[in-house]
Amino acid sequence: MGSVAAAMQVRGYVVSGSDRNVYPPMSAFLEGQGIKLTEGFAAENIPADADVIVVGNAISRGNEEAEAVLDRKLLYVSLPEVMKEVFLRGRRNLVVSGTHGKTTTTAMLAWILKAAGHDPSHMIGGLPLNLGKGAAFTDSAFTVLEGDEYDTAFFDKRSKFLHYLPEVVVMNNIEFDHADIYASIDEIKLSFRRLLNIVPRSGMAFINGDDANCLDVAVGAIAPVRSVGMGAECDVAIEDIEYIPSGSAFTLEGERYSVPMVGEFNVRNAAMAVCTARFIGLTPGEIRSGLTTFLGVARRQELRGEVEGVKVIDDFAHHPTAIAQAVRGLRQRYPGSRLWVLFEARSNTTRRNVFQHELAAALAEADFAVIPNVPDAEKVALSDRLDPQRLVAEIGELGGKGWYLSGVEEIVTLVATDAQPGDVVAVLSNGGFGGIHQKLLDRLAKR
Repeated sequence: MGSVAAAMQVRGYVVSGSDRNVYPPMSAFLEGQGIKLTEGFAAENIPADADVIVVGNAISRGNEEAEAVLDRKLLYVSLPEVMKEVFLRGRRNLVVSGTHGKTTTTAMLAWILKAAGHDPSHMIGGLPLNLGKGAAFTDSAFTVLEGDEYDTAFFDKRSKFLHYLPEVVVMNNIEFDHADIYASIDEIKLSFRRLLNIVPRSGMAFINGDDANCLDVAVGAIAPVRSVGMGAECDVAIEDIEYIPSGSAFTLEGERYSVPMVGEFNVRNAAMAVCTARFIGLTPGEIRSGLTTFLGVARRQELRGEVEGVKVIDDFAHHPTAIAQAVRGLRQRYPGSRLWVLFEARSNTTRRNVFQHELAAALAEADFAVIPNVPDAEKVALSDRLDPQRLVAEIGELGGKGWYLSGVEEIVTLVATDAQPGDVVAVLSNGGFGGIHQKLLDRLAKR
């Protein structure tokens, strides 16, 4: 919302806005753009002469401003609608979708284009280290977007990515997620079918050819579809994969590429970025230059510090598949190290028991797994809620070693006491986890 607001102001619109928590750096950035910000929601925050109200997808009925907009019969739209009409129409839009890997693949693709001199617009749900910000709007013909299957607004329950006018769609994978808005995998697959249904015949969809759900979704698609993967039936084969601690290399359609990231997931992400870049006309040499200089995304296996030989890693993984892949990637990056995983079940899906067994299997792949209380547990009915104590017990049954500790301080004490030089401590959360990264580094320094 903030990046789009600033871009609208630059284009000559007068923009103001409200939020419950207005804080730096975004608040300072917006104020520097001349945008009036209001802390908290109130009907009087909406200017009397407002022409259009943009409603974020965190806003629900009952919000004072949303109710005032409806009462006053004002023109209101969602953020994806603004993107579509102001920034995307007439552009070459490259939309990266899927349950996992969206942020990294989108960031890779945007950087490949930028390194090749195209300076694309981009909208990414994370901080790409090469680009310095999650969103930018330029005069380039290209826009690279992370296509989220989450809903658009309280008045539009379609997936956000259905507004993005894609020329190219990347479909990394499809799994059950977002249990707060989807009742089944079939509902999720329906959204992805709708996405493929708006790709023009002059465009392309690159799908994961090793993912049964992606293959199913693509059946009957009017748009051209190419499957990308490691299986023999894939249209584009990922071959001769090599993993080393500093990165990965692979061959695609006779060309060798390398990326300074580890793990199978990142090879798949890179392969999708390569295919898309080739489709829009970049040369293998241009693509190689972008991939080899890609710095990654904040909070994706990001080293936050090392004290007394103990490395603390920050990672965003919160779905069981992503957790398992993160563990395997860290094993490749730090061979021979003992691996701790501190997992906060904070997402709307992992707070529920829908993945009770799958989480245990993923976490058991680490040497040590530590689980705290479920955040905001009261928002999920007890019968539907993840049971962290049962989770730890099942980790043990699967051959792993786990602890259930109520909060951050107890976890920091355990790890700071038991961690040895050479250990890697991975903090997995889609939130702040109570500042555990720095607290752990500080405690390790005092040993």
